[in-house]
Amino acid sequence: MSYSVIYRVDAVIPVEVGDPSLRYFRESGPQNDDSRRQKLDEVEERRDMAYIRMVVQKQQAKSHYNKKAKIMPLKVRDYVLKAKTQARKDPREGKIGTNWDGPYKIVATTSKGSFTLETIEGKRLPNNWNITHLKYFNF
Repeated sequence: MSYSVIYRVDAVIPVEVGDPSLRYFRESGPQNDDSRRQKLDEVEERRDMAYIRMVVQKQQAKSHYNKKAKIMPLKVRDYVLKAKTQARKDPREGKIGTNWDGPYKIVATTSKGSFTLETIEGKRLPNNWNITHLKYFNF
């Protein structure tokens, strides 16, 4: 946002006040009052325009982000991969170790975005898993 929108006046350099420039000289006197009133009338319009530009920029950023997002809802009987936590990673694997465990089958939906999983052999995992830690897996 510009200085005039925030503070409702144009910026004046201190040098212009002590040693009047043409700009400062023109705005002193009775014309100054008229120009100040006119600028005060315009400031609300300038703020509204700045707000509109800000909203448009946010909408453009949102639509750009959402174009890249691939939403795939998970449901019961889907196969997923589960993210490995730092504690579960094998330190001997180093950087090239896998970041995902699985595949696992979704057995039940416990709450919005939380699932109960079981291994291919049919053994249920003890905890529920949030959708942020799961990735769809297709054979």
